[in-house]
Amino acid sequence: MAGTMLDWRKELERWLKPFLERLGHKTRRRMCPVYISGLIGPGERKSIQPMAERLALGAYDQLHHFVSAGVWDVAPVETELLVQADKLVGGRDAVLVIDDTAVLKKGTHSVGVAPQYCSALGKIANCQTLVSLTLARGEVPVMAAMRLFLPESWTNDRARLKRAGVPVEYRTARTKPEVALAEIDRVIAAGTRFGCVLADAGYGSSARFRHGLTARKLSWAVGIPRHLKVYPADVLMIRPVTPRGRPRQRIPDTLSVAAEDVLATAKWQNITWRTGTKGKLRARFAAVRVRVADGSPQRIKDKTHQHGPGEQAWLIGEHRASGEKKYYLANLSAKTDLRALAATIKARWVCEQAHQQLKEELGLDHFEGRSWQGLHRHALMTMIAYAFLQYRRLATARRKKKNQRPTTPANSARRTSRHSRALSSTTSTAMSILPKMDMQRAAA
Repeated sequence: MAGTMLDWRKELERWLKPFLERLGHKTRRRMCPVYISGLIGPGERKSIQPMAERLALGAYDQLHHFVSAGVWDVAPVETELLVQADKLVGGRDAVLVIDDTAVLKKGTHSVGVAPQYCSALGKIANCQTLVSLTLARGEVPVMAAMRLFLPESWTNDRARLKRAGVPVEYRTARTKPEVALAEIDRVIAAGTRFGCVLADAGYGSSARFRHGLTARKLSWAVGIPRHLKVYPADVLMIRPVTPRGRPRQRIPDTLSVAAEDVLATAKWQNITWRTGTKGKLRARFAAVRVRVADGSPQRIKDKTHQHGPGEQAWLIGEHRASGEKKYYLANLSAKTDLRALAATIKARWVCEQAHQQLKEELGLDHFEGRSWQGLHRHALMTMIAYAFLQYRRLATARRKKKNQRPTTPANSARRTSRHSRALSSTTSTAMSILPKMDMQRAAA
């Protein structure tokens, strides 16, 4: 076991080399692998003091200084994480999943903590909320970015922000979609490759968020509330007839309708989008082309002010076996078929699994400091640790695939092709479903 632990630690230091070069000072270059080893290794608690004890550091001052007190810039290291994430899973067929995850906290002093919605509990709770960006391909996720969302109770209190060490550029009130767009810009600037942005209704319900993605020339598929208004794709803009006075501005020739009402009369189909550990995953889907009612507000006919038609998009509905109904918008090509739309939408699930593993296995929610700097550095180290584990799993899968030999050389090319596709699918699923970290088993 000691040899196995030594092997993965050496591999970790080799893999971390580009990160260490970004850190500069030799002490930081020494402490970074130590901290990440503590996150990956055995032990229930991944806060600084328990890790220091397990790593036999004597005092925990060095780890605390590295994460919480030391003066160093995280930006170059965050950029390197994006570079490595792109190497692992980036590409035109990759997706960038926007979501957030809550870290439960007691008290009021930890940066960003406030009573707010906690997705893990499904209710309001005292917690911190981190907006997350996950890069994924073939159902293999790599966490690419996390940024703390600050509620108004924080952004309205300058003294509180200063005490927590919040940088000046982050002290302005921003919504979660605005935080996400800023992080997407950073991902794009780093050259990270992906084909589509995915998000749940917490982000998709924001017209500014959708417009921001479109303005960046990005493809997107997002959840929406059932009551979001849309127009038919062929809606016409007409100039109403007035008995006198100046001609009125053009208005839609029909009123907007709630998304759920539009899909009520649509043709629904049973779609299987992938095979999971418990069998095929399927639901009923329907999709129609619409124009979203998020244009300029105007008075239409005898109604109150309504938003005019915006860009054309797919309106997609999902009826789950449980009876739950979900609704989505996607600006994907009008030629995209229903199965591809469903598979794209359902690719978002990998971020939830990544959040779970970051917390349960790598201690994302174990940080006990109160500062902005400490929280973000700890989160960054957990993301780097997660990326390393995904690197090892992908390397292992490639070696297994390379070593496999066909059972009968006379197999036809077509049968070999089917086998390869099945292997690829199985490998991807195995990558993403990991109840216990392999490094922890080796180190235990």
